[in-house]
Order: sequence, then structure tokens, then C-alpha cells
Amino acid sequence: MRQGSFQWMKSMNKSIILNKIRTQGPISRAQIARETNLTRPTVSSNVKELIDQNIVEESDIGQSQGGRKPTMLVINHGAFCILGVDAGPDTIKCVVSDLSGKVLERAETQLQLPIDNGGFLHALKNSIQECLVKTSGKDVIGIGVAMHGVVDIETGVLLFAPNLGLMDIPVKEELENTFGLEVKVENDARAMALGEFWFGDHGELESMLAVNIGRGVGAGLIIDGKLYHGSSDIAGEIGHMTIDLHGQVCECGNRGCLQTFVAGPAIARNISEKTAQSLSAEQVFEQALGGNEPCIEVLTQAGRALGVGLTNLIHIVNPEKIVLGGGVSKAQQFLLPAIRETIRASALTQSASRTKVEITKLGDDATLIGAVTLLLVDVFELA
Repeated sequence: MRQGSFQWMKSMNKSIILNKIRTQGPISRAQIARETNLTRPTVSSNVKELIDQNIVEESDIGQSQGGRKPTMLVINHGAFCILGVDAGPDTIKCVVSDLSGKVLERAETQLQLPIDNGGFLHALKNSIQECLVKTSGKDVIGIGVAMHGVVDIETGVLLFAPNLGLMDIPVKEELENTFGLEVKVENDARAMALGEFWFGDHGELESMLAVNIGRGVGAGLIIDGKLYHGSSDIAGEIGHMTIDLHGQVCECGNRGCLQTFVAGPAIARNISEKTAQSLSAEQVFEQALGGNEPCIEVLTQAGRALGVGLTNLIHIVNPEKIVLGGGVSKAQQFLLPAIRETIRASALTQSASRTKVEITKLGDDATLIGAVTLLLVDVFELA
């Protein structure tokens, strides 16, 4: 198992070539040279090193353009693996993935709540170790952690995890010291956005908003192909966007936050107020599927509130597409019509009113794939 990061093979030219092979492979050396303005000798020497390092391999012979058939290049997806972690607020999920984002192995640890910093780190390390033993001796590039809460991405410190009641955990430092691997730590919703951008089958996009709706509501914003963090790493905390100044008190202390209308606990509270039934958000969805009118209305109301929040974001950042994930998004047949109707009625322009809103195709793995992508960005993008 190779220890440390992929900085041992990164350079600007290699990154350009690698990304070209990743996005357009199989591709020939000559085509890479033409499309990147690198000289053929530069491409050939860098490709040789990448082949020697086992991250690129030659594939079937390409079609001739009048001369000798070119040898095509592809990423050797199976040569290395990455650990991706979705941490909290109820469980720690860990996967082993290859370079294509394909999940090879899994492990899951149920958190024993309430939990302190030491207990959380112990559970996190145990889950990672369980996956590491399944890597079959392959080189491991590193560990990506998608963390519930507010994260300092430079230091990898979990600053605050509201649903866990935890603060100031040096996740990156602890994991790097334990496992000797490079560790990237990111907020879970932003990690999900990155995974969507790379693996969500959305075509060529420059901007995207990915919204994770579960026990809370968070989002990640892609601008010009890059994850946007804001000046103090809280970009995407849309769950705490005020929708009603006189609404329910949120866990953050403010009133009428978006998540007090659309998160799982809010849906459970709303059905209780409407019918005096004690149902979880999942049970509300199940009964809505069976035709229960109060449950359908509660989910529709959540869709309208989310539509208001998303319309605000369309007016601010104007993304090309909005992708929804998380447990609540599984109620899409009740949420999406209300969301889309609200956006159509409220957006300032016809173009804005037609902003695409979709459900993730990555399913329950969306955040885990995002955690893996944190390391893939380190491998493939410019140093």
C-alpha cells in the first residue's frame, strides 16, 4: 500500500494529460497533443511516466486516419483505490472505490448516541479500518471524509456538528496520524455536489446546485466547474435560510429556517400537528403512497417551501441545474411537482422559471461518491 498523497506524480502537464484521458479516453497521444497544445515529445514522456506509475494503460488500437493505427490510452481504474466516508449524524458509512467511482467494498457503523469527540473518532477509525483490510493489497490513494456539520477544509477540523452536538474535532490530523494516508475532509452536502458534478451524468455544466435533504438541509454549489466554499467555509448552509420570520424556532436559534419546513423532523412534526399521529418522515411517505391525504398534503407543503428556498437561490446564483438528494428526496413524486410549480410561478424570468430540478441518480451513495471524489480531484486536477 502506497502511503501519502499523489503529489509524487503530479505536475501541470501530467494533470492536463490525465484529465484529457479521464474525460475523453480512449484517446491517442497525437490527439492529446493537438487538443492541449503540448508538444508530442512532452505528451509521450509524460504518458510513459503515467504508464510506469500504473495510472494509465494502453487499450485497443484506434482507427487509422491514413497512416499507422494509433495506440489508445485509458485510465487504469482498477490499479488504485480510495476510501470514502459519510460520517454522521446517525451512522458512519465507508466504501472502497476504484478510480471510476465504482464501489468495491462497504462497511457501516451505527453511532451510539449521545456521543463525545473520543467516541466519534473511535467509531470513525474502526469503520475505516474495516474497509482498509478489504483493499486486497492495492495502493490506496487516501481517504475522503464527507462530514455532517461545519468543516474547516484547510485544517480538516470539524468545527461544529449540530445534530451530534460535537465541536472542534481534528479529523484530518487524527486519521492521517493513524493510517498514514492523505485525508480530505469536507461538509457532506458539498461533497455530494462534487460527486454529482463528476459522476451524476449531467453532461457539460458550468454551474450546479446539489441539495441534501435529510435530518437537516445543506447544499453544495459548483461554479465554473469548481466547488464554492465562500469566505468562511459556510457556503451552502441553505437549511438556515429564513423562510418565515415568525416560524418555528430552528436548532440554530433562528426562526423560520428552511429546514424547519422540509427536513425529516419537520415533516414528522407537521403531520403530528395536523393529525396528532406520531409518524417518522419515512412513515409519512409510505402512507402518502397509500393515498393518505394529510400525509400527501404535508409533503406537498414541504415541496412548496423548498420551491421558495430554491427560487431564492436561483435569483442569487442562477445555477444551470439543481439536484436533490438525501432521504427526504425519495418522496420525489410529492415534492417535485410542488417545487417546480413554485419556481415557475415565482422566478423573475422565463429562463429562470425553467431551471431544471432533478433527483440524484446516485441514490443513497451520493455523499459517499462525493467523499471519494475529494481525492479524485487531487489526482486529476491541476496541481
